[in-house]
Amino acid sequence: MEQPIVNGVACEASGAAFAVIGISNMPTDWAKVFGSLANADLTLGGAEGRAGGEQALLRAVAEAAATGAAGGDTPADVSPPSLSMTPPSVLDLNAYLMYALGKVARRRLTERLEARGLRLWHLTVMALLADLGPQMKTALASRLDMNASDLVKIVNDLARIGQVHCVRDRTDRRRVVVQLTPEGRTYLAGLSAEIASADDEILAPLDAAEREQLASLLRRVHGHLERPRAGAARGRGGVPPAPGTGS
Repeated sequence: MEQPIVNGVACEASGAAFAVIGISNMPTDWAKVFGSLANADLTLGGAEGRAGGEQALLRAVAEAAATGAAGGDTPADVSPPSLSMTPPSVLDLNAYLMYALGKVARRRLTERLEARGLRLWHLTVMALLADLGPQMKTALASRLDMNASDLVKIVNDLARIGQVHCVRDRTDRRRVVVQLTPEGRTYLAGLSAEIASADDEILAPLDAAEREQLASLLRRVHGHLERPRAGAARGRGGVPPAPGTGS
């Protein structure tokens, strides 16, 4: 009666094969155990003692996989349970929550931008031009608190794909004005829609009223943090600096 480890291959009524594996450290009549569980007669082959336990397990899984593949069955993709866990105590810290959610939001946003070959700066420059109209390069760099040489690279990228157009200022030919093209406005609208879909994914647990309340609160906090320091020079219009250049 003592069979610590037993293995075999059984079939359901539909013909799908599956592995039968039993492990016990006490005397067990496996035929009766499985017969009772399945309410059917099962023929169990390859029963072995404790010494051949590992080999029995491996053979049973391999046989079931091979039989299933031959019958056209695809094994289910079962992943082991995750062992990661957020310490409950940090969920009371708003700064931690904003950091953790911000990482997810940034990743979703970056994925959508990279799918179009863009970075966060490209979106920011296009959005500013759409909001405020044509701008000189120096004004763009100042408003976005951005290095002038980095701004030139971003503008050149956008000009290369036809989203912005650079022209000489009519009143001062030494100055270059950057403006969004009609194609750029259409492109920005499509990009904004894609980003809105990322919002929907992240904020799925919230209804429309809760999302608007959250957005209002976030805008208040953002405005507080972006408030100009006393005596600090800012570009015209008080436009807050854009996020960093990294994607």
